[in-house]
Amino acid sequence: MWGGRTGALLRVWGLWPAGVRGRRPLGCNAASLAGNNSPQCWNCGGPGVPKRGDGFFCPQCRALQPPDLTRDYFSLMDCNRAFGVDTAKLQNRYQQLQRLVHPDFFSQRSQTEKDFSEKHATLVNDAYKTLLAPLSRGLYLLKLHGVEIPEGTDYAMDQQFLMEIMEINEKLAEAQSEAAMKEVESIVRAKQKELSDNVSKAFEQERAHTQAGKEQTERDTENPKQACCQHRAHCRVLTHEP
Repeated sequence: MWGGRTGALLRVWGLWPAGVRGRRPLGCNAASLAGNNSPQCWNCGGPGVPKRGDGFFCPQCRALQPPDLTRDYFSLMDCNRAFGVDTAKLQNRYQQLQRLVHPDFFSQRSQTEKDFSEKHATLVNDAYKTLLAPLSRGLYLLKLHGVEIPEGTDYAMDQQFLMEIMEINEKLAEAQSEAAMKEVESIVRAKQKELSDNVSKAFEQERAHTQAGKEQTERDTENPKQACCQHRAHCRVLTHEP
């Protein structure tokens, strides 16, 4: 009964951007499948393209080159490596890259280019989904700082939070109309903004510390880590995930 509504709430929380098809992420051995670090074009043997920038095609034969799997999502999507992202610019970049590498544009090309196109499109899609949603963006930014948060390590939730969740679940159970559902979504959006603001402030404090020329320590990433954990815990409980 609640399947469609749960999906809507996932989008409200920013866990799954609307309008983006899911793809399986690249595996750990994708680098070997996509090509090596050789600067030469795989097709004509000419000088390859730089590993950064938008040189996806060989300048000599115009063959599509393998994706650079060492490039982080912020660089690929032409965004500053920070929690604050211009989502309109991000969407424009996503559309620009899809026009360059989408598999539909390579149906008449070689099998190698078809395979590379699929890998490029998967990488772009994953990057867009990750950076568009505040929670996944924060977790990814922490990962770039060398901090990963394993499942099951969310910070404990206080009594006030548990009461808020109980109230939301009660409203969900009682919602029998579109107006009632919109009321619940409004509550969820307000909580999402509060949590996103907390994550943003934590990352800004960490960035200010780094810009001040102070050496980064594990304590510097503790506040962003805690804020992301709390955000994820709220999302999981609301959507009844284990």
